[in-house]
Amino acid sequence: SSDAGLILLREIERRDDLAGCLAACITDVRDPARVQHDLAEIMRFRIMMIAAGYEDGNDATSLRHDPSFKLALERGPEAGAALCSQPTISRMENLADMRALIRMGREMVRVYCQSFARPPGRIILDIDDTFDAVHGHQQLRLFNSYYDEYGFQPIVVFDGAGRLVGALLRPARRPKGAESAAHIRRLIRQIRIYWPRTEILLRADSHYCTPEVLDLCDGLGLLYVLGLSKNSRLAEHILPLEASTAVRYARKPGQKLRRFKTFSYAARSWSKKRRVVARVEVSPNGRDTRYIVTNLEGGRGKHLYERLYSARGQAENHIKAWKTHLASDRTSCPKATANQMRLMLHGAAYWMWWKLRAACPKKSPWRRAQFDTLRLHLVKLAATIVEKKTRIIVTLPASCPQQALLRLLFDALAPPRPA
Repeated sequence: SSDAGLILLREIERRDDLAGCLAACITDVRDPARVQHDLAEIMRFRIMMIAAGYEDGNDATSLRHDPSFKLALERGPEAGAALCSQPTISRMENLADMRALIRMGREMVRVYCQSFARPPGRIILDIDDTFDAVHGHQQLRLFNSYYDEYGFQPIVVFDGAGRLVGALLRPARRPKGAESAAHIRRLIRQIRIYWPRTEILLRADSHYCTPEVLDLCDGLGLLYVLGLSKNSRLAEHILPLEASTAVRYARKPGQKLRRFKTFSYAARSWSKKRRVVARVEVSPNGRDTRYIVTNLEGGRGKHLYERLYSARGQAENHIKAWKTHLASDRTSCPKATANQMRLMLHGAAYWMWWKLRAACPKKSPWRRAQFDTLRLHLVKLAATIVEKKTRIIVTLPASCPQQALLRLLFDALAPPRPA
């Protein structure tokens, strides 16, 4: 096999039983007398395929006989029966209805909350959306003039450390205030079941800064740092600052100059005045002014913008890992529920890779490596797998460059031995 490192990912999946938790949310309507593969096994195989870089369900035709995949699903690599086929996987993806998908979303939140040893004092939730192009006649597809394509625009939520909290399939248009507020409300209520006292900070781009979202944050006791779109009323507050910054830059051209101003502001649609931070920048590329709105009382404007709000850009890297390295944009099913199911499966694959990366030594570069780099070095390993009467022997090449890291991870992830 060329995927011997799947045993590592299986140990990660075994701890949380991701496939089992998701499968328990679906009602299996198949005839038990004819079932050869239970839902948990089908999901586990599909998640392992995605994590190993085989996002196309057709790859199951050959991978169902691969000894590494059979071993990861606790079947004998030689004597064990073959895994499920591509048609079985397709039927599984189309099996869940809307109620089952809601239960699966709640399970993903539970997995997220239980990944902490104890309830944290504060978490940061980054809310963003991303465009997924489609090339068929899928349900919910919509033409987006900005991207000049048909597609979806799912809302994705990560925390500050990169853990995936949830993903929601939706048409390719900017979410309106009522839609964003409803999604945030459902998510926060589910998190509050496990963490009633944890402080939650919401961080998002300017199109999530709507009156509905702001009032919701006030009502639920959420902290927030949100981008704020420009307008003429805001510009009036910083005209003197922009002029003086341009004069200072003219004295020492070539070096980027940034200045900040904090003031109170209320749009006509807002229920009250709120704290706004303006960032004025003059550089060789010209003048650029940005705004954020927050209900945090302490902290200078420079710190709030550069240290807190700008860190939101890391969510783009998390989306990149989810889309580019795990192909979460393969939403090519005709039914919207099947495509939402795929987001769940790709989310589970993301979770396995995130937890495997977190198991690497803290000061090593592997703790910051991309998922495709980790997959290349830790999963894409050629090995000889021999099944004997009482044991299974996996022989890796003697010149494997990551021997030390592999031994460390196998020791860290091995189940505890009986006393």
